[in-house]
Amino acid sequence: MAIEKTERLAVLIDADNTQATIIEGLLAEVAKYGTSSVKRIYGDWTSTALRSWKEVLLEYSIQPIQQFGYTKGKNATDSAMIIDAMDLLYTGKFQGFCIVSSDSDFTKLASRIREAGLMVYGFGEKKTPSAFVSACDKFIYIEVLRAKINENESIAKKSMTELKRDARLVRLLRNAVEASSDESGWAHLATTGSNIAKQSPEFDPRNYGYIRLGELLVATKLFDIEERVIGEGQSKAIYVRDKRKKL
Repeated sequence: MAIEKTERLAVLIDADNTQATIIEGLLAEVAKYGTSSVKRIYGDWTSTALRSWKEVLLEYSIQPIQQFGYTKGKNATDSAMIIDAMDLLYTGKFQGFCIVSSDSDFTKLASRIREAGLMVYGFGEKKTPSAFVSACDKFIYIEVLRAKINENESIAKKSMTELKRDARLVRLLRNAVEASSDESGWAHLATTGSNIAKQSPEFDPRNYGYIRLGELLVATKLFDIEERVIGEGQSKAIYVRDKRKKL
């Protein structure tokens, strides 16, 4: 039986840097981590540029926050989001924040929220500056969400050759397995996934065309995979080992 996510999350969306077409996939992804108790979106709602967002706000119960662009070249929306985020943080009612933007201006905000002991989930395009990505506990690329709701934009699976050529990916996977392994070299898949998340907030097997981490590991052909029966309840667990460790 699946465990219901009870963490209260505040979802803050930068309308100037996010397209309305991702909202369905976005909220479905947020639901994996908790309950979106607050959903706010920031922008100048007198502008025709946000017309597509206006059409979905009521359907998804998202509260629009008006912020006029008083000065050309200055992003007043970012400032409004940051102020609201800090107000919500001080209420002590939330266990995490979802910041939806590709703007590096939210880097310090993400770091501050994490310093307070709360989780930060970032959502943005692949062009998002690495500083903001690294400041989050987990960062999900919007391209993945688009692919989820639009088969025409699905991310093609990387082949074994392509995966092996990605030196950074191979190093990340091997380091995570090694850090999570026992003396025999075997590591629990879930523990390996947690280790990867700590090293690389933006890691997601879907970025490579695979739904689950186990599928990605199998595709690389660099690891042995073993399913084990654990305990009297006969529950199953997946273990992984670097093939270089095989005796």
